[in-house]
Amino acid sequence: MKKLVYNVALALCAMVTINSCSLDEYNPMEVTGEETLATFDGWYGMQTQCYNPIYSQLYTVTDFLSVAEAGTDTWLTANNNDNSKELFYYESLTPSKDKAWDKLFMQAYTALGICNTVINRAESVEGNADDIRVLTAEARCLRGFYHLILTTYFGPITLCMNEAGNNIVLEPKRNTLSEIYSYIIDDLKYAADNLNTTPYGNNRARVSRKSAMGLLARAYIQGAGQGLNENGVSYWQRAADVAESFIADTEAGGGTYGGYLYNDISDMWADGNNRTNKEALFVAAGCDAGDDDAWDYSNAGYNKLFTYTYWNQTNLSDISKITSDKQNYFYGRTNNGNCAPSKYLLDCFEPTWDKRWENSFQTAFGAFSMEKVAWIPYTKNIVTLTSDLCQKYGIDASHVGEKIYPYVDCDGKTMSHGGNQYTASVWPKGVTTGDVSTLMTPKKVYVIDYPLPADDNRFFLYLSKEPLSAEDKKDRVYACVNIDDLFDTNGNYVKTQNDMPSDYDRTSKVYATYPCLNKFIWSYEGVYYGSNLQIRNGDIFVMRMAEVYLIAAEAEQHLGNGTKAAGYLNTLRARAARTGASESSYKLTTVTEEDIYDEYARELCGEHSRWALLQRHQAFSTRLAKYNKRAASSFKSYNIWRPISQTFLQQIDNAEEYGDNGYGTTAKSGLDGFLQ
Repeated sequence: MKKLVYNVALALCAMVTINSCSLDEYNPMEVTGEETLATFDGWYGMQTQCYNPIYSQLYTVTDFLSVAEAGTDTWLTANNNDNSKELFYYESLTPSKDKAWDKLFMQAYTALGICNTVINRAESVEGNADDIRVLTAEARCLRGFYHLILTTYFGPITLCMNEAGNNIVLEPKRNTLSEIYSYIIDDLKYAADNLNTTPYGNNRARVSRKSAMGLLARAYIQGAGQGLNENGVSYWQRAADVAESFIADTEAGGGTYGGYLYNDISDMWADGNNRTNKEALFVAAGCDAGDDDAWDYSNAGYNKLFTYTYWNQTNLSDISKITSDKQNYFYGRTNNGNCAPSKYLLDCFEPTWDKRWENSFQTAFGAFSMEKVAWIPYTKNIVTLTSDLCQKYGIDASHVGEKIYPYVDCDGKTMSHGGNQYTASVWPKGVTTGDVSTLMTPKKVYVIDYPLPADDNRFFLYLSKEPLSAEDKKDRVYACVNIDDLFDTNGNYVKTQNDMPSDYDRTSKVYATYPCLNKFIWSYEGVYYGSNLQIRNGDIFVMRMAEVYLIAAEAEQHLGNGTKAAGYLNTLRARAARTGASESSYKLTTVTEEDIYDEYARELCGEHSRWALLQRHQAFSTRLAKYNKRAASSFKSYNIWRPISQTFLQQIDNAEEYGDNGYGTTAKSGLDGFLQ
């Protein structure tokens, strides 16, 4: 028998295991589902399941990342390959079962049924009134969040108002965009009014008042792009009002909403702040390996995002000393690498003043040792440059006989729950003794200070933002590749070494490299998953305070207040500026729409936001034509929405009427009359 995907069986919901051990689970065994939900513990256990998709699915695998970032001006496939071509380039994009967009649709609707069960049953639960109020507000915040995801990517969908497993609807009707956004905003306003500034149980995995405020600003700005208004006031103005109120409170100390903005962008991305990030408004919370058996019940091993944004260092094994990705204890098993930054995205950065460059991308790559645990001696991974290596990697012959030393030393500490931890420490520049007492711990080992000194012999490869001539490269002991040389004349990545400029040796594989987004890779004790080197269970931002500043600037610019918008962007630019950078190098006096696109790219690249930005500005055609020509050649007008889930369409009785959003697999698009 057919059943609508967002009506999940209640019994199954109660048994789902939450994937962040930051959240408690109650799994009753001796009472029925109805009896369980009448108790506080049973209802609380169900409420915890509202969070389930966030870490187990949405923010830890490539599906949602591809839906939210690919097919834009900022991301391409590595070496212009065809992996995920449907999302990156709109090639053969149709409703298809088990594809990324299909899974996203299913996951969000599944969670909505659980949220509704929690909200509807709250009044009948006996327990502390304040606890019930806060937990209900959490469920409403999450219901608003999941509905916002659905309407952002799929347009006018069906609002889910039913409990899990109840009132199965086989002929669903779409809601208009105005109905959907009104419902979302009502939920988020309720949450902002009823949540506290500190999350329930002081648990970072749970939403709080700042989460609701941030999502409210995001809902208004996304709805603004659909031409919506509230009581005669445009959503652009509403977005500005909410964002500016939040910012004002944050800059006054955050007493009302709990917001915070780091003064230095490097602190924002520091490993030491990953689990306790004060700028975070809402996180997908990972689980620490350690000596606590809670890890065993958390299903913690999910986060593989970094494997999609890093190239495989075994391609340069003779100079990297990394011969097996299954034993790559520093970079991990990076055999999934596919998501590479576009030339436009890289060109947005001016690293001479902007520290967001190295805090977003790793462009210098070094080898590792494991001297501390006596697995890989420091001396074993020292490379002595031969004439053949110098020829192959374009290193000047004057460096023959010189050495390239390991950059980091990886630990191998054993945890009783979660496996070995390969935390990396840095060998200081110029210290080549291999003495572990000299090791240092920077804020983040994958953030390499810019610019890379010519004599830094801890790195085997440098991808240079500034084009270096042969004379410029002469003094450098490591291989140098100009980033511009990795792109062809159409702005795509080159496919083979033969496509590189003629001054690159044809026997190397430097064509397979690219600047690596380092926002999803960490190295601290507790984040590793033992021998599974594809996993790092760090916290992922669902939203952070910087986005609120961007929303304020975007709204004010659209409303004609470019000078006011500049003030919000300047706050972000100032905290990204290098020590000694002149204010004139980064301070804006006014802001254009192009500035908005560029600043979002610099600040939020890779953070599940780019497609939504282009969608609300209807900017796909113009920006793809400039910055992603392969995608532009396949983009059609109906691609402003992702395809409706094929799994969903096969489970309902009115698929032809409901429509697939114009992709041609159903008689109607389903959009007519619902876009207002």
